[in-house]
Amino acid sequence: MKAARFSSFGDPDVLGLVELPDPHPGPGEVRIAVRAAGVNASDWKKRRGLMDQELPQTLGYEAAGVVDEVGEGVTDAAVGDRVFGFCPDGAAQAELAVLAVRAPIPPSLGFAAAAALPSSIETAMRALDQLGVARGSTVLVNGASGSVGSAAVQFAVARGARVIGTAGPANHAFLRTLGAEPVAYGDGLVGRVRELAPDGVDLALDVAGSGVLPDLVGLAGGAGHVLTVADVAGAREYGVRFSRGDDGRAVHALAEIGPLIEAGRFAPPVVSTFPLAEIAEAHRAGESGRVRGKLVLLVG
Repeated sequence: MKAARFSSFGDPDVLGLVELPDPHPGPGEVRIAVRAAGVNASDWKKRRGLMDQELPQTLGYEAAGVVDEVGEGVTDAAVGDRVFGFCPDGAAQAELAVLAVRAPIPPSLGFAAAAALPSSIETAMRALDQLGVARGSTVLVNGASGSVGSAAVQFAVARGARVIGTAGPANHAFLRTLGAEPVAYGDGLVGRVRELAPDGVDLALDVAGSGVLPDLVGLAGGAGHVLTVADVAGAREYGVRFSRGDDGRAVHALAEIGPLIEAGRFAPPVVSTFPLAEIAEAHRAGESGRVRGKLVLLVG
């Protein structure tokens, strides 16, 4: 099979397609003929040598496609099923991929939209679970218009929470469509939030990593009511929980997203697509910040 890989660290030109042996599913796993695979910021961090140091490396932890082989003990999927999910081997950007965690693709979604979901919805759901967001909570989401932030907004609204979300003015109308009350980020954030919630908020989630943790701690009444998925150094400095998923992942998000989408209660992110062979161009677009929404590679 063809798969994306790099054998040295560097700019996007180190990326290419290579022939690798076909993978096969182990117990409880399925293999899919990949139709689309998500691209994340961690991909170019890996390519630059900022994360894993071994070489060569394949890329991709999320994909959507059609099941073409099932492992021992699998009862929730069959050959021919459309599914999306996580590839534990980090090799989803390929013609074939093994999924350890998966769910049926919602009927109204195509492969590209489905491939854009796993990482963002798992991260958002995990953060809300760990914060304890529930009906009646007032939650501040910093960085609410991106793929993770918008998922967090929609999950929180679905739980019955009141959501205030930070974003640039151009994205305020979008946040309102998701059920959030938008505020501009930047200087004066605390005052703008207190105009909407004079007593502050119950909980705060930082998705943007924009140096606002002290403000969030003040608004939420203490570091114990704040969580970040983006600011490791700030979390350490201000005593805020940093969630990276090594303390349990919210994989239940994959099974729960379908009914929300089909009921019109969750809008998937905008998707920008590139053919798998143009993975270098996808990285350039992602690193430049020119793309709104989620980057997805199309396969086949």
